[in-house]
Amino acid sequence: MSNKPAKAKLSKIRRADPMFEREVATYDHPLPSREYVLQVLTEQGVPVSFERICELLDVADFELAHFSRRLGAMARDGQLLQNRRDDWLIPDKADLIRGRVEGHADGFGFLTPDDGGADLFLSTKEMDKVLHGDHAIARVIGTDRKGRPEGKIVEVTERANSHLVGRVFEEHGIWYVVAENKRISQDILIAPPEKGDKKALKPKDGQVVMIEIIEQPSKQKQPIGHVIEILGNYADPGMEIEIALRKHELPYEFSREALQETKKLPDEVKKSDWKGREDVTKLPLVTIDSETARDFDDAVYCERQGKGYRLVVAIADVSHYVQAGGALDTDATERGNSVYFPRRVIPMLPEKLSNGLCSLNPRVERLCVVCDMDISAGGDIKQYRFYPAVMWSHARLTYTEVAAALYDKDAAARDKLGALLPHVENLDALFHVLVKARAKRGAIDFETVETRMIFDDNGKISRIEPYERNDAHRVIEECMLAANVCASDFLKESQHPALYRVHEGPTPERLLKVRDFIGTFGLQLGGGDEPHAKDYAKLIDSIKDRPDKQLLQTVMLRSLRQAIYSPDNVGHFGLAYESYTHFTSPIRRYPDLLIHRSIKSALAGRRYEPGEWESIGLHCSRTERRADEATRDVDAWLKCYYMRDRIGEEFAGSISSVLPFGIFVALDDVFVEGLVHVSELGADYFHFDEKAHAMVGERTNKRFRLSDRVRIQLVRVDMEQNKIDFRLVDAGRETAGAAAPKKRGKRG
Repeated sequence: MSNKPAKAKLSKIRRADPMFEREVATYDHPLPSREYVLQVLTEQGVPVSFERICELLDVADFELAHFSRRLGAMARDGQLLQNRRDDWLIPDKADLIRGRVEGHADGFGFLTPDDGGADLFLSTKEMDKVLHGDHAIARVIGTDRKGRPEGKIVEVTERANSHLVGRVFEEHGIWYVVAENKRISQDILIAPPEKGDKKALKPKDGQVVMIEIIEQPSKQKQPIGHVIEILGNYADPGMEIEIALRKHELPYEFSREALQETKKLPDEVKKSDWKGREDVTKLPLVTIDSETARDFDDAVYCERQGKGYRLVVAIADVSHYVQAGGALDTDATERGNSVYFPRRVIPMLPEKLSNGLCSLNPRVERLCVVCDMDISAGGDIKQYRFYPAVMWSHARLTYTEVAAALYDKDAAARDKLGALLPHVENLDALFHVLVKARAKRGAIDFETVETRMIFDDNGKISRIEPYERNDAHRVIEECMLAANVCASDFLKESQHPALYRVHEGPTPERLLKVRDFIGTFGLQLGGGDEPHAKDYAKLIDSIKDRPDKQLLQTVMLRSLRQAIYSPDNVGHFGLAYESYTHFTSPIRRYPDLLIHRSIKSALAGRRYEPGEWESIGLHCSRTERRADEATRDVDAWLKCYYMRDRIGEEFAGSISSVLPFGIFVALDDVFVEGLVHVSELGADYFHFDEKAHAMVGERTNKRFRLSDRVRIQLVRVDMEQNKIDFRLVDAGRETAGAAAPKKRGKRG
């Protein structure tokens, strides 16, 4: 703290009493709590000096050091603030707002308040003091030209960026880095190496580098950094992934401690591990995955049982090897999940576990946790049982060969399954029962088509093609849903805390918007103020034969919220479950690993307490979004690279998004998305109609609406910005009634 009398007093105490530090450490009188500090400052109603606070709170001399640190921590958390006189005050009393800085590529930004209030606009001048992601305190100074509240940065409480990835450039002898994260618009100056420093890295102009920021930006100066890693040239194979890993701060190297812990693990199941487990090695469990899968979390078996079925879902027992609080657990917590890039995976666990000891590979013993279910002919789970076991996968099957055997009746595929065929047919019969139960339950089933990239020998995309999910995919999906529901129910009935996978229904604002929009088509969404998933499912079913189905379905999908992890069980709206969690993928999702530990603890009559469940849920939700953002970045870069040699070509597509600055168009057969800027829409002033999801011409009343068919020409590909620009070939448009394809690409 900068209060000079207080500092002098602290020094004087230390000199007078050499036992001071020990006395402070052993003194058992608690310091004033944060709540009490805030209460006293609120009662004072004015900024208060450090000495006066100590007097008001009866802080003893030997407590000053600890109390000073407490005030500093409160300041870092935005609870307190010091003015120019070093007096302490409560930000709210000074009309100050705490929040997170959100930068924009054009240089301006916003402060998103911690309390959920309206965003504060930050001018380019104010953004010069901070970087995207920083936490700061700001004062409202008026409104901007758009009528938004405008703020002025008072203090930066926490810096979010210590390292950045970007491209290095040189101009007139000055080296600087342009960050890959376009929300950071400031150039970071590169400090010249010290004389005689032979270890200093010397990148070439235009190369991709990793830098450490050694001086944060301020009112007087730009941020300064130094190069700590040269990644290579921008177009090098795999560079897009290297950039994404660093841009999104994805952990991609395991700690030394985690690797040492992994080395100590056995290569196969030990006989001592059988203790307390059931032997299901004779049960003909099989795994069914894609051809490219390398980690196998789940194995399944189904048999007829009277009029119903017995479904056994065996999940790899990762929790046996990844002990809570260990180095492997620490690394897995930090990662939160595996990240799947095209041609590369960043696993949550080291390969020895993810592809070996914890993977249900064929014809080897593996430890597992079993969910053993009795399911009625109507698809109701009558009873279930969880137990740890040892299994032996009888085959590694693929979706393709299972579909060939079941649906194409391919003789070779059926012959290959041999004695397993009746069990696989039982799985298919149960699947049809569960699908009917799903429809009866009212789960929402939006039609989507996934795509996959096919690469050439140089590691670049040769084509993008649709990846059709067959019913073999859905067989496994329904089996996993059933096991997840049982896991959730078991923990709820055991009154054991857990992380639920929750999905809330639409907010009142989104509900009003979707109802207003579909109402213009003469359609209604039932359910009143609190619609059920069944109401959505009913509406989707009613429009399945309409030519504008894609438009309506897209608007309905966008009205729903994002699923998250939370200890508060509010149900899963989309799946129409009152209780749902993730149990079936502990190799690649940390929440599933937590659920395994919780189930095993409940079975043993114990409670598993990993910490604050709500904080863990927020962290896992963030790592999930982080992985999604990173993979989107990589997909976008690869698609830009794929399209850069096709400038001038014409394509047909559908409008996939409408925004104030233009329309995004998804191409039919290329599965790439790009922007038609508002200035390219025709000789008119076009305005964004948010309710109608359309751009409307002021003079001509020409409309470009979500899902409309258009023909465009590729005019520009910006590899640095990951942007693709189109122009309309014809300023007119095809009608929405033209067969709008289901094939949708991600934004390129």
